[in-house]
Amino acid sequence: MREGNLEAPTRHPIDWKNPSFHDAQACERELERIFDICHGCRRCVSLCNAFPTLFDLIDAAGDAEVAGVARADYHKVVDQCYLCDVCYMTKCPYVPPHPWNVDFPHTMLRAKAIQYKQGRTTFRDKLLTSTELVGTLASIPVVVKAVNAANKNPAFRAGLEKALGVKKERELPDYDSAHFRAHAVPSSNHPVRDGQRTPGKVAVFSTCYVNYNEPGIGHDLLKLLDHNEVPYVIVKGETCCGMPKLELGDLDTVEKQKEQNIPLLHDLAQQGYAILTPVPSCTLMFKSELPLLFAADPRCKAVAEAMFEPFEYFVQRHKDGLLNTDFKHPLGKVAYHIPCHSRVQNIGRKTEEMLKLTGAEVTTVERCSGHDGTWGVKKEYFDLSMKIGRPVFRAMAQAAPDYISSDCAIAGRHIQQGMREAGSAGHAEKRHPLTLLRIAYGLE
Repeated sequence: MREGNLEAPTRHPIDWKNPSFHDAQACERELERIFDICHGCRRCVSLCNAFPTLFDLIDAAGDAEVAGVARADYHKVVDQCYLCDVCYMTKCPYVPPHPWNVDFPHTMLRAKAIQYKQGRTTFRDKLLTSTELVGTLASIPVVVKAVNAANKNPAFRAGLEKALGVKKERELPDYDSAHFRAHAVPSSNHPVRDGQRTPGKVAVFSTCYVNYNEPGIGHDLLKLLDHNEVPYVIVKGETCCGMPKLELGDLDTVEKQKEQNIPLLHDLAQQGYAILTPVPSCTLMFKSELPLLFAADPRCKAVAEAMFEPFEYFVQRHKDGLLNTDFKHPLGKVAYHIPCHSRVQNIGRKTEEMLKLTGAEVTTVERCSGHDGTWGVKKEYFDLSMKIGRPVFRAMAQAAPDYISSDCAIAGRHIQQGMREAGSAGHAEKRHPLTLLRIAYGLE
């Protein structure tokens, strides 16, 4: 229960084009106000490292007051926040409409945007968040094998850590030259069957990760749609959703990416398509962040209303009586992790619900894995990312699962690495939930 505020959280639009948004002194005053409220509450101390960092700074100041913390140290808190939104959506009792109007993540976003405008963002961070550029270059057919081999070579990784600060122990995903967008199988000629809760046709926004790293996840989604007689199209001309640049504070690039994606998606939404993305962060970007950043653009709201997470869509199709339930292959025990960017969409445990429908024995872990996009890749945060993830690694292992799974493929790899290093992975295979559903159907 939210003490002092029993209403649902309300998000205010982000007025980032107002010159006052980038006023560093005004931002510092707001940070001090927010930090003081957080200091008096400390309810979010277990969520991520931003809050322990803040409270340690206050405790070290000696007078138990935020005023004793040097404003130059505020960035230490800002840099620990990866904008997961869990504090806002699940913990903080003082979010709007409470009069204290605490929005910790978006205050951190403002501070990050100011840091970016001031030129305090590193080349590494700009590069890591340029997912389309890096994916395009790294997956060129004549170089992809060399890139994948280099990412597993200890000597190369040591040099990469020294040059760019990418932690050498972090297991990185392979790149695939067989891009999903280029190799997606055309939809079968199924009739459109609209349900009460679901449009009967789907547009798939592939995401950078699925397109360049794990196209198999996208192909599995298409097989599931086809098996359930849902006609689909692949979004043509898409670019990165903008979440990596949002986390960097590069809002101008977010706008450029929005101007490439939103017209395409809005046209599909107007045609009655449900829009699915197989990466929760991308879904959240379109459902929540872009409508708040561009509140004056009604196209963003229309796209948000057409957006579904894949398992949200499948569960709703089941409720509409339109889902095929001829599951042929038992999955056994599944240790399933809900990513933060799924939790804050407030759609419930739809992936868990779908996996249980197959007959699987599902152990669900609802806690931050600690990776968060590019944050856990960085040298200075790798150890913290593993520390944050340890309770997840332990909880996933306790079930002695046949499969470990997360809607966030990056979190899934992080969890697998943590379990393996702890010697608790056992015989478990890492599979994305969409792949598990494809296996349960007995599809090749």
